[in-house]
Amino acid sequence: MCGIVGYIGHREAYPVIIKGLKRLEYRGYDSAGLVLCEDGKFNLSKTKGKVSDLEAKAEKELSLKGTVGMGHTRWATHGVPNDVNSHPHFSNSGELVIIHNGIIENYEPLKKELMNRGYVFHSDTDTEVLVNLIEEVQKKDNLKLGKAVQVALNQVIGAYAIAVMDTKTPEEMVVARLGSPLAIGIGEDEFFVASDASPFIEYTTNAIYLEDEEMAIVRLHKPMKVRKIKDNSLVDPYIQQLQMNLEQIEKGGYDHFMLKEIYEQPSVIKDTYRGRLHANKGIIQMAGVEDNLEKFTNARRILIVACGTSWHAGLVAEYIIEEFARISVEVEYASEFRYRNPIINSDDVVIAISQSGETADTLAAIKLAKEKGAFVFGVCNVVGSSISRETHAGAYTHAGPEIGVASTKAFTTQITVLTMIALRLAKAKGTMSNSDYQRYLLELELIPEKVEEALLSNDVAKTIAGIYKGAPNCLYLGRGYNFPVALEGALKLKEISYIHAEGYPAAEMKHGPIALIDEHMPVVVIAPKQNHYDKVVSNIQEIKARSGKIIAVVTKGDTQVRALADHVIEVPDTSEALTPLLTTIPLQLLSYHIAVMRECNVDQPRNLAKSVTVE
Repeated sequence: MCGIVGYIGHREAYPVIIKGLKRLEYRGYDSAGLVLCEDGKFNLSKTKGKVSDLEAKAEKELSLKGTVGMGHTRWATHGVPNDVNSHPHFSNSGELVIIHNGIIENYEPLKKELMNRGYVFHSDTDTEVLVNLIEEVQKKDNLKLGKAVQVALNQVIGAYAIAVMDTKTPEEMVVARLGSPLAIGIGEDEFFVASDASPFIEYTTNAIYLEDEEMAIVRLHKPMKVRKIKDNSLVDPYIQQLQMNLEQIEKGGYDHFMLKEIYEQPSVIKDTYRGRLHANKGIIQMAGVEDNLEKFTNARRILIVACGTSWHAGLVAEYIIEEFARISVEVEYASEFRYRNPIINSDDVVIAISQSGETADTLAAIKLAKEKGAFVFGVCNVVGSSISRETHAGAYTHAGPEIGVASTKAFTTQITVLTMIALRLAKAKGTMSNSDYQRYLLELELIPEKVEEALLSNDVAKTIAGIYKGAPNCLYLGRGYNFPVALEGALKLKEISYIHAEGYPAAEMKHGPIALIDEHMPVVVIAPKQNHYDKVVSNIQEIKARSGKIIAVVTKGDTQVRALADHVIEVPDTSEALTPLLTTIPLQLLSYHIAVMRECNVDQPRNLAKSVTVE
């Protein structure tokens, strides 16, 4: 949940670190800190607040010199957000310094044991326990830093991505990971360490992603060594060529990353199906599916595990896969999956969905499914992420970096991938006519153009946002394929504007939520032309009879709902199964404009982080 950055090389470390922290701030922004090594001494600056607050403080406190250093931006787990609990943390002697992303679950007994040995703790964090444990191991057995880190990590339970430095060896940094991501950028006689590759993309395109239970020692003028934490055995790391570029992680003239990412959806959906969808030839070709087609077609059921927005994409996929391929689908919250002793069979296929590919709960569900003998297929965005490595096969969404904490383009690209899987399975199983199959391929190919048209609703959404920005509550209703869109629309509003919102199947309104409706309650109804359209119209009439304010998302040219609704946002016509790719667009824009008008931090909503790498 936190972001870490480290640098050892020939250039000044401060600009690399502060810029890197700004790019990683989506991972947490409760507090920030950095340490620079100058003339063999560690100089520290840290503060509650954002990276900009750290920047202002550091430039007053430090000389900002030195070619070695590391920094941290925090999402609080143990200890409230304040200056003291901010990272980096020093050991009692002041000789060791650490930054940490993750949770040390057994920190309490370790802390008690260290206190019995005379250690004093100044923060409430589990991280300060870890750095003092490393110091205790180092001094007790007179070990070098790398060995002391290895021995200490074999005593801890939890998740971590850490970087540790020692005043006695200031041109050396020891890094390690278990459960939390860690990338090492390799330049010309310089090394970069970060939670993802964005902090060093302009310096090098060569990166190593440490696997779980691996550690590395990076030193100036020496080759890097990667070892297993458990047994100290050497690892031959795989050096990846990074695909992202600097332009992808900048705002590009937009006021917020979220707005930029909303408007990127036409191009990234096209990137998602590029080379996979050949509509004129009647072909969908995805290597991860083709190589395992028999496992899919013979599956007794498909289990989808995900969290948040990815879970909503999974719900859309449930409708699509069951209708197209006639395979039973169950969608599970990854955070609950392994705690209810689920029934998993060897002829099940488990699809794990995650934007970051690092979601801790989803990774845990993957490991459980593999233990039970199921085939596990990953759908994620980040190349080289943990989920892409842990699954048997998978497909990348190719959405490009998503910096805004509230997912937008991740949702639509995930649905695009899952739709292509459903169509390919339908073709293989013969559960769809050739004419319908061809029609869907052609229609999917047109979706980017139709998303472009849906984005023209921006001004209408902004006007509606101005009317309802002060509403304390909001209901979202949808049926069939658009019930998950109602859930996703409500989540977006909650996440970035802090307005309480709930999504329901439209027919469920009569079973309780209708009690909330009065003249002050805005109700967003997703009502494109589809099956059961008349029933949605009936639901709208029920709201109207109780003076509710109706904001309707409808198919272009609709007249029936327009006559009933207070506000109407149009989207282009498409096949019913593909409507979520269009109906979600105005809901994203509506949430965005309401949040801006409420002066909320759109890209960094309170209490949230982009990548949930701890349970």
